[in-house]
Amino acid sequence: MKRRKFVQFSVMSAMAWTGFGISRKPTQEALTQGSSGMLARRDLGRTGEKLSIIGLGGLVLTDETQERANEIVRDGFEAGINYFDVAPSYGNAEDRLGPALQPYRKKVFLACKTQKRDKSGAEDELNRSLKKLNAGHFDLYQLHALTTTEDVKQVFGPNGALEVFRRARDAGKIRFIGFSAHSEKAALAAMDGFDFDTILFPFNFACFLKAGFGPAVLERAREKKMGILALKSMARQPWANEEGKKQWPKAWYQPLSDPGEADLGLRFTLSLPVTAAVPPGDSRLFYQALKIARAFKPLSADEQGRVKDLADRLTPLFIQSKEV
Repeated sequence: MKRRKFVQFSVMSAMAWTGFGISRKPTQEALTQGSSGMLARRDLGRTGEKLSIIGLGGLVLTDETQERANEIVRDGFEAGINYFDVAPSYGNAEDRLGPALQPYRKKVFLACKTQKRDKSGAEDELNRSLKKLNAGHFDLYQLHALTTTEDVKQVFGPNGALEVFRRARDAGKIRFIGFSAHSEKAALAAMDGFDFDTILFPFNFACFLKAGFGPAVLERAREKKMGILALKSMARQPWANEEGKKQWPKAWYQPLSDPGEADLGLRFTLSLPVTAAVPPGDSRLFYQALKIARAFKPLSADEQGRVKDLADRLTPLFIQSKEV
């Protein structure tokens, strides 16, 4: 099948498919269970785990007081969030999340990441993160922000970071191995090179529908029965000027701050066969996402048309790679 036809087919199939699993379609009860006030949960690929349909990204806690961080984590947990994701690159987020998560640690799924590509650097960062979070292990440890095929070659090569991941899994320091990427080419190369448990990738309505960015990655991850985790579900487009960044200092892109647009954007992503979406790193947007997700229903035919119209008016953050 030619690439253009494949992308069109993938977009149409994804929009039509309101399921979330890999091997079976969900019941209507499962799709709408968030309407009772608690978040629905979905299978994380072949891992046997079930995660809440949105997670709490550690960036939300960056530069907050410990008291405020405790409050945000408690609110998320009590609403049904059991998926928490953090990284050393998120400022002091690890320092805040560690104490905030302690009352709930045995009941949640904790994910962390490293941007180190070499064996020594990745091992040091893994051990430092475990100590900061006061965690005996991570449920998921991820290669963070794979950007180029050179990144992929380095982590897979001699003295690469993947060697540390394998050893850490054998030692019980981590349970599952995943990666995040903002590049289709890097994501596809990573999935071809190793049997990862999860992928964390931008599955955004404007990128997906207007730029054809994401369908090929989604299809490959589904074929491999991976847990599919989504970034940028509430991203609108790049900033037009510096003024807007002052209102949203934790967002390098313009977020979907309008409630109606945010509802369409997040529900578009959750209507794809993904496990969960991680909202932007601003507490206002996190609480907005929590409200939407608790009452989640797949997009209707009319809403699919509306989200397509919105995408057509915007500039996507990412575009389909010519090499894909």
